[in-house]
Amino acid sequence: MLKTDSTDGTRPDSTVVEHFATLVEPIRSELERRWRGDVDSLDSMCRYALVPPGKLLRPALVVVSALAVGGEIEQVLPVAIGTEYGHTASLVHDDIIDSDKWRRGRPSTHHKFGTGNAIVVGDSLIFHLFLCLTESHRSGASAERVVAALEIAATAGIDLCRGQTIEAEITEKRSHEIDRYLHMVELKSAALFKSACQCGAVLGGGSEEWTEKLGVYGIHLGIAFQIIDDLFAYVSDTNVIGKEVTSDIRNRRLTLPVLLAYRNGNAADRSVLDRVFSGEGDPAKALDEAIGVLTRTGALETSRDIASQHIGLAKEALSALPATASRDRLGLFADYVINRAA
Repeated sequence: MLKTDSTDGTRPDSTVVEHFATLVEPIRSELERRWRGDVDSLDSMCRYALVPPGKLLRPALVVVSALAVGGEIEQVLPVAIGTEYGHTASLVHDDIIDSDKWRRGRPSTHHKFGTGNAIVVGDSLIFHLFLCLTESHRSGASAERVVAALEIAATAGIDLCRGQTIEAEITEKRSHEIDRYLHMVELKSAALFKSACQCGAVLGGGSEEWTEKLGVYGIHLGIAFQIIDDLFAYVSDTNVIGKEVTSDIRNRRLTLPVLLAYRNGNAADRSVLDRVFSGEGDPAKALDEAIGVLTRTGALETSRDIASQHIGLAKEALSALPATASRDRLGLFADYVINRAA
């Protein structure tokens, strides 16, 4: 298990994926331990949604942010687990909204247990998140810092809901405003990254300045993460990403690469995109047409460039933190996000 940092500036393992896997293992083990047995049917359904977990990036950010400000993993491990609960709850509800049948390579929670049960699962996991925040007090965090972390987590949840509403408006109004879309991403996706970093910093005993800078890091990291996610529908396949690549087409979702293609393309390109995102016809065929336009207009490359710019801003925010191995780990997280394959 990770220990408190020294400030000798030692570089962590240069192999990003291997180092990340080592980092999340304590979190994965604790999550699986907590959901080893079934108390009732609700627990069984929650365990299905949670285990086996996904990448665990957000809970890892809680831990490393705490370490980066001089804290210890024992102080924040419950909140790291709770962060995964909140993230998973958002995925369960997203899959209902999007009518997605697959998540992490298997039937989504609502597809397996029904919509009503899945709504309850998501709600339950949100309350589990707040329960985990109270555990951090028993783990040594002061009541004042627990309340501050509670405010951070609750604000992130509200931001996520606002972002979801804006995404629905963009779809309904067929808005092609790139700034509006990036604002939505900052609320719906990046807010959880910001919350993870700031909760870790607060509960790890970090100063107000360090907490603020880690929030900036989290926002830009989260925006870059979502942009790369936007690309997967057009550069990967269902088996690799574990969910349907036609979901964005089927739900008429205008993500960043599509908006860039609208901006950079000609009238013929825009006509194709209008047809593709009309909600009519075969989604697989529509996806192929969209890929052609996005490739031809350079939208895929431009999207990655924008993600890289946000990664640069995320790393820049880290310069305010003490020079430790965990600050380096946060930099490696940024490399992981921009280079991940799924």
